[in-house]
Amino acid sequence: MSNADETGAPTHGVGPWAGEWPDGEQYDPELLRDGDTRNVIDRYRYWRMDKIIADLDTRRHGFHVAIENWQHDMNIGSIVRSANAFLADTVHIVGRRRWNRRGAMVTDRYQHVVHHPDVASFRAWCDAEGVPIIAVDNVGDAVPVDRAELPERCVFLFGQEGPGLSEEALAAASSHIEITQYGSTRSINASAAGAVVMYEWCRRWA
Repeated sequence: MSNADETGAPTHGVGPWAGEWPDGEQYDPELLRDGDTRNVIDRYRYWRMDKIIADLDTRRHGFHVAIENWQHDMNIGSIVRSANAFLADTVHIVGRRRWNRRGAMVTDRYQHVVHHPDVASFRAWCDAEGVPIIAVDNVGDAVPVDRAELPERCVFLFGQEGPGLSEEALAAASSHIEITQYGSTRSINASAAGAVVMYEWCRRWA
């Protein structure tokens, strides 16, 4: 049921469809009847979830996102949310299978997420697919993202908040990039870094 204020109007999203229902198998009868309060763009209002995913699959971008998950980092959910916003092909969780989904705000339902038990298996997948790994970490040889080469097909690999990427992950990457900073802190939040890098890729290729 839709959340509503005292007038009966939904507080977010849209209410029940007014007038004759539209034709099309993408529409969900329950949403047309009850309203759609999901956090989706207007294009997908009243659409069934499987139809939204199918439509996204026709337009996904060439970059992937990978996150090391050794300490159950709460930033993973936020990175998944950004990956959905910037239409990443797939999110790869490297390490622990379980991750905190709260920050994803249910966007993981629309985003392909796969698991790799360790860096070696993740690198094997990338090699088989011909997708270069770009490590995002402010290590010594990292190139600022605005000046770095960002291939049309690639995977951006992020580390955990605090320790950053493991030595094995850094060694698996074909290049290293960083985000130029101007304040006193050594690093920025992992999910914020993810959004910056994904936006820069989209600025060039989308």
